[in-house]
Amino acid sequence: MSDAATDTAPRTVLLGTSWFAADLLRLLAAAGHAPALVVTRPDRPAGRGRKLTPPPVAEAARELGIPLFQPDRIDEPAFARIAEARPDAVLVCAYGAIIREPLLSAFPMLNVHPSLLPRWRGAAPVERAIMAGDRETGVSIMGVVEELDAGPVYLQETEPIAPDDSYGTLAPRLVELSAKLLVRALEAGPATLPATPQPDDGVTYAEKIAAADRDLDPAAPARVRHDHVRALAPHIGARLPLPDGSKLGVLRTRIDEDGELELLEVQPPGGRPMAYADYLRGQANR
Repeated sequence: MSDAATDTAPRTVLLGTSWFAADLLRLLAAAGHAPALVVTRPDRPAGRGRKLTPPPVAEAARELGIPLFQPDRIDEPAFARIAEARPDAVLVCAYGAIIREPLLSAFPMLNVHPSLLPRWRGAAPVERAIMAGDRETGVSIMGVVEELDAGPVYLQETEPIAPDDSYGTLAPRLVELSAKLLVRALEAGPATLPATPQPDDGVTYAEKIAAADRDLDPAAPARVRHDHVRALAPHIGARLPLPDGSKLGVLRTRIDEDGELELLEVQPPGGRPMAYADYLRGQANR
């Protein structure tokens, strides 16, 4: 993008937290659309040592030299800080907190959601789409309203889900598609985008992945279990309950010629990922 195009780009503030939002931020900056301010969640304890750790978006903002703001919540003081940045539009991607007034209606807002709304509103749209065996998903650029992911859609584009796509292969493609659509929206001008209300039919919700969602059902069909593993690989990981009460992480599977599920890569309790054949040999030796 030329310097002239960059000079005329809309002034924005980005609200985001996850790695998805961090990679989107990097792509926006590379395209000449770095926000004037990045807002993310406060640092939180993480890992076994409970070390205070910044969100991925905070790390990306520091790498790019973009001013960073980490409020506990979007209240009046936080709103004032955002307003100081004088945004033409506020961008939202995987922020992880509810946005309320006065911010909700103070500026044009573009929310990046990796699904074909109204399908898979909610916290885990990529995982739920794969888990459900969907053959396609996509990205929606939408307005923000009080109801969860129910705002009007400005732009939407599909992305195929290949039979052996995992979260780890699909999500990066959705980040790239998100950046492409968001740049298109910004260069067209947020105020010029046609708003299409979401239909009432076809609404589904992508609930956050809970601990119980990781467990495979040994009685489920092979394809269902394979899709379950794909949806959670590699960032969360599916698990297979073992007779002793522990759980074997299942990282990679395939459907064999007989239509049965074949385990390819697993992670023993407290151990490292390994080929399933090596795991079986270790069990035999014990």
